[in-house]
Amino acid sequence: MVSDEQDPAALKAELLAVGLDAARKAGELLRDGRPADLAVAATKSSPIDVVTEMDIAAEKLITGILAERRPHDGLLGEEGADSPGTSGVRWVVDPLDGTVNYLYGLPSWSVSIAAEYRGETVVGVVAAPMRAQTYHAVLGAGAWQGDVRLRCRAAAPLDQALVATGFAYLQDRKEQQAEVVRRILPRVRDIRRAGSAALDLCDVAAGRLDGYYERGLNPWDLAAGALIAREAGALTGGRPDEPASGELALAATPAVFASLQPLLEEAGAWHD
Repeated sequence: MVSDEQDPAALKAELLAVGLDAARKAGELLRDGRPADLAVAATKSSPIDVVTEMDIAAEKLITGILAERRPHDGLLGEEGADSPGTSGVRWVVDPLDGTVNYLYGLPSWSVSIAAEYRGETVVGVVAAPMRAQTYHAVLGAGAWQGDVRLRCRAAAPLDQALVATGFAYLQDRKEQQAEVVRRILPRVRDIRRAGSAALDLCDVAAGRLDGYYERGLNPWDLAAGALIAREAGALTGGRPDEPASGELALAATPAVFASLQPLLEEAGAWHD
């Protein structure tokens, strides 16, 4: 194994290789192993915030790969994995981002795996098996879809921006989010809601969206996709002068970011 202290570039390369392998294998499991009678295994924040048996199986596969190849690393996973590690590296894993889409047989779901080193995200991988696409980024080395380097869209005014968002599973929060959309929609080209935060962030990176915002995201929703968006030239953040967080996460081309962030602040997108 590469010494983390002696060769940071080699460490990033190793983390990328492990992340790509784990995401590919988990994506294949989810794509090929989805049972016809897939059912809800548990709920999280509300009865409509669901976990399926496949979320659990995918996280188990990923954690097994990480434990074998990087046994001293920490881990934070959506379905309960949480260990500190001793190497300075922590993996942040969403084994199935877009669970409700997956449950209903919709194609917009992904596997999201990020690696942090000493608290900074240095590698991000998002695999989208139903698109036959894998996105990745290494800090300082750009964002990629396979062998194609990604760039966010050129500058456009807010009224020509296509913006994505997502909604919470808590009823009170959804009502406030609907009010925010009511205020934002007349100011932009249109709004999309795809159901996978990781893919929305990758779509900003790939120029398929001008911006994306959401309240209520967790670290595993954001970590990989936000790095991919930034490495493609997008800006990421939360409320003014704050990083992206569960309070508010925003990723957009620089021009749209500058216009959309104050509009979201004014509309109260950061609170219920």
